[in-house]
This record gives sequence, C-alpha cells and structure tokens, in this order.
Amino acid sequence: MNMMRTAVLIAVLTALFMGVGYLVGGQSGMLIALLFAAGMNVFTYWNADRMVLSMYGAREVNEATAPRYYATVRELAARAGLPMPKVYIIDSPQPNAFATGRNPQNAAVAASTGLLQALTAEEVAGVMAHELAHVKHHDTLTMTITATIAGAISMLANFAFFFGGHRDERSPLGAFGAIAAALLAPIAAMMVQMAVSRTREYSADRTGAEICGNPRALASALAKIAGAAHQIPNAAAEANPATAHLFIINPLSGQRMDNLFSTHPATENRIAALMELDRDMNRRGSAPAGRGVGLPGGFGSRPAAASAAPRRGPWG
Repeated sequence: MNMMRTAVLIAVLTALFMGVGYLVGGQSGMLIALLFAAGMNVFTYWNADRMVLSMYGAREVNEATAPRYYATVRELAARAGLPMPKVYIIDSPQPNAFATGRNPQNAAVAASTGLLQALTAEEVAGVMAHELAHVKHHDTLTMTITATIAGAISMLANFAFFFGGHRDERSPLGAFGAIAAALLAPIAAMMVQMAVSRTREYSADRTGAEICGNPRALASALAKIAGAAHQIPNAAAEANPATAHLFIINPLSGQRMDNLFSTHPATENRIAALMELDRDMNRRGSAPAGRGVGLPGGFGSRPAAASAAPRRGPWG
C-alpha cells in the first residue's frame, strides 16, 4: 500500500508540474516539464535526503559526539525493529525534528539543538520514536519526494509569473495562463502536502507512542514544540517552506502566505488522540512496566519526573 500511495503521489505531482508547464509554454512546455519531472523523480529518489539535510545544515553525530542522543535513537530503533539510522543535529534554537531517507536501510533522523535543550529525556525519546515511526511506515520517501517536487512547482510558478505568457503562441492562455499557474500551482502543491502529511502524523504519533511506551511524553513534547515553534523563527524552513511537512510540528512562523494551509493536524487534536491512547494502554495493561526502562540517560516514566531534576544543557 505504501508503494502504491507513493506511486500515486508522484503521478499527481508530476501531472501538476506538467500542467504548469502547459500553461506557461503550451505542448512544448508540457513536454519539457515531463522530462524535467522524470529526471527529478529519479534524482530525488537517490539524493533527496542529502538535499534536505544540507538545506538545514545538519551535521552527523555518533556515540562519541552526542552519546545520550545517539544511544536514545539506537535503543528506540531496536524496539521498533529497525536498522540503526544515521543521526543528525540541526543548529537551530527552534525545537523540532524530522526524518528522511528512501527506506529504513537508508534513513536519517535529525533533531534541533533547541529540541535537545528544551525537552526532557522522555519527551526527546517520544519525538524520536515518532520520527522512527515515519521510517517504519516508509513515509520518509513519500514526504521527501513531496517536499522536492512541491518546491520545484513553486519555483516554476514564480518563473511563470515573471516570464511566462509573453508569447501567446507558446502559452494556450497567454498571460492569463501564466498568472493562473503562478497563483494556483503553489496552492495545489500545498494541498497535496496537506493530504500526505495530516493522516501520516496521526499514525506516526500512535506508533511512536507505542515504540517509546509513553504517549504522555510525546503529547507533552508536542505541546512544548508547538508553543515554541511560532515564537522562535527557523530561517532555513522559512527559506524552504515546501519542506515544512517533514517536521513533527510545522516550523513556519505563520507570518507568510506559506502557512495559509497547514501541513499538520491541529496539535490539540494530536494531543487528545495520544491521551486517549494512554488511557487505552492503561486499561488494557499493555503499557510496558516502568515505561521507558532500559532507555539511556535515566529515562523515567513521566515527563514531570524528569523535569523535576536539574538538567544540563544540550545532549551533545
């Protein structure tokens, strides 16, 4: 099913890309867009993860350079039955995280310095378990391809606005077609991102909570990240809004039109779903005894327990 959904998504985005090309340059523009989209799909499959990590200046860490963070990801990956992903840190004060990679064997997870500083140990484990859930569900390929092609659609739309439609024999609708492409294509791309991201976030929340064994910790993390994300700017995300749906919480400030259509479900609804899952796990007795026991760095059972003790800076 994931392979089918990925194929459908690529087809929809490619068709949208071709449609913009047609409005800008008629049949020749559509053919050029098709060839460009085909090449971009192949390139994206093999290289999109590196592109996204490069956009955010992510640096790879290991057990020597970030022992607690790395050990947490390693333990959670083992719980999830996943190969150990590459682990990255983003130098950003905004607390946030994302996962990328074409499959679980070539996956990477990245957390910001702001996240590692602001959250408790249990909350960090909940966030990274959420990202590993995306890896487990094979969401990372779909989400990364969506980010790349949606960004290309937006760039083509901007080109159409400034340069398209000047020669009516090329564009079937002339200047009107170029303006329509410039206005409607980015909105259509954002709507595709919304359709991809919203249902997958709920699913990743649930699976991530089951991996770490503590829905409350993930719910607490979501509340903290959402509270800070719109107050602390993320310059790289603002410069690359098509990647917003990769993050656990929308990193955009909301001060631009990019945030008109949110790529994420309402945080309050996600928290409510996690709290209901916590109640269900307790009723069924399916929550692991001593929640989080075995995770590195003294991970306890509740976020409050960890926050009561003094904490010492980032996890590096």
